[in-house]
Amino acid sequence: MLWRLSMPSWVPLTELMPAFWCAAAGPIPPQPRSRAPPDFSRVEVTEEELNSEVELLKDDDVLRRVVQSTGLAAHDWLRRLRPHESHAAQVERAAKKLAGRLKVEPIKKTDLIAVSYDSPDPQLAALVLQSLTSTYLEKHMEVHRPAGQLRFFDLQTEESRRQLEAAKAQLIGFTNRHGVVMAAQQRDLLLQRLEETDASYKQTQAEMSECGRRVQELEAQLAKLPERTVTQIRTADNPELLRTLKASLLDLELKRTQLLTKFEPSHRLVREIEQQIVQAKTAIAAENLAPVRDETTDQDANYSWARGELQKAQVEMKGLEAREATTREHLGEYRALARQLGEEAITQDDLTSSEKAAEENYLLYVKKREVARMGDALDQGRIVDVAIAEQPVVPALPVWPASVVVLAGFFAALTSGTGAAFAADYLDPALRTPEEVLACLEIPVLASLPIERDQRLSA
Repeated sequence: MLWRLSMPSWVPLTELMPAFWCAAAGPIPPQPRSRAPPDFSRVEVTEEELNSEVELLKDDDVLRRVVQSTGLAAHDWLRRLRPHESHAAQVERAAKKLAGRLKVEPIKKTDLIAVSYDSPDPQLAALVLQSLTSTYLEKHMEVHRPAGQLRFFDLQTEESRRQLEAAKAQLIGFTNRHGVVMAAQQRDLLLQRLEETDASYKQTQAEMSECGRRVQELEAQLAKLPERTVTQIRTADNPELLRTLKASLLDLELKRTQLLTKFEPSHRLVREIEQQIVQAKTAIAAENLAPVRDETTDQDANYSWARGELQKAQVEMKGLEAREATTREHLGEYRALARQLGEEAITQDDLTSSEKAAEENYLLYVKKREVARMGDALDQGRIVDVAIAEQPVVPALPVWPASVVVLAGFFAALTSGTGAAFAADYLDPALRTPEEVLACLEIPVLASLPIERDQRLSA
């Protein structure tokens, strides 16, 4: 009998079970497979799965069902020696005997299991394997498809759907209340902007420090520089004044000449005229020594440049102070908003994780429910993943030929007869030699008479 485990394409991978062979009188070698293209959607059967099916075939409950269905307890001839034994004890004893005769072993490097059963009655061997087939299929369905799965997964699916809806509602409510869609991304963008603003704030402070030093230097330079400077100097005589002074000198000299004609040089009028002449000459000499000086002045260029730079630096300083105050205010706002978004990001991540976990649970239970539904449908149609490729039949030939059985019986009789003779001789209590008498009775032997072979035989 040939059994093969076949899985539909829609059965989940966790439900894969091994295929196995079962023979009525001995293991059947695997048939050569056709050169069909490999099916990559099929999952290899593991050693644990093969061993699980082997143990399931040798399960005590399965063997007891086979014994009860086939009546193996009635075929035990030794039960006549135990007439008062209960039926349950007879079934248990027959099940143990069946387990001893039943051979179940996985074939190496395959997904097959060889099952054989030895019995003197070929019809009984086929019957036992047929009963084992049906009993194993029932046990396989009981083990791999427990009852009540569909209802359980229906309840779990509904509960997980409610949890998923509640998680989504919490996430949407949190988003609407706080006005954030992706708090983590917004926090990262705000932190980047905060870093840029902080760098700008430090740059502004550095520019303010530099501008302050420039203002101080310009003020020190302005204190040293003159506000105006002489740009042109012109020097010239006063011709009108000289002409007047010379005419006056000439008149005085004429008067002195007239007075000398009338008076003595020592006369008072003559001396007054001479004094006036001396004063006129002094004035003319002084005028020649101190000509007219014309100076032109203008605003100093260095002073103007320094004053202009100082004004520009002062204006720039005011602008930097205003920018520094605005940047400081923005930094405070960004830091407060970053802390708020950080807290909201943690809460939103927790809610998102809960929503994803609820969604994964919901999809898992939906898949499990569908698997359970298909399993119930298969159970209702009595469809399992074990296909019987070859029904058990009554073997035409025994496992051992008659000549081999006769030869084995002859050697067994010869061996048992020889052993019985040696055992009878060894267990005979008669004393054969004086040494045996001395060793057994511990008394001295005075004389011994040999007995002839014919007399010994007659005796």
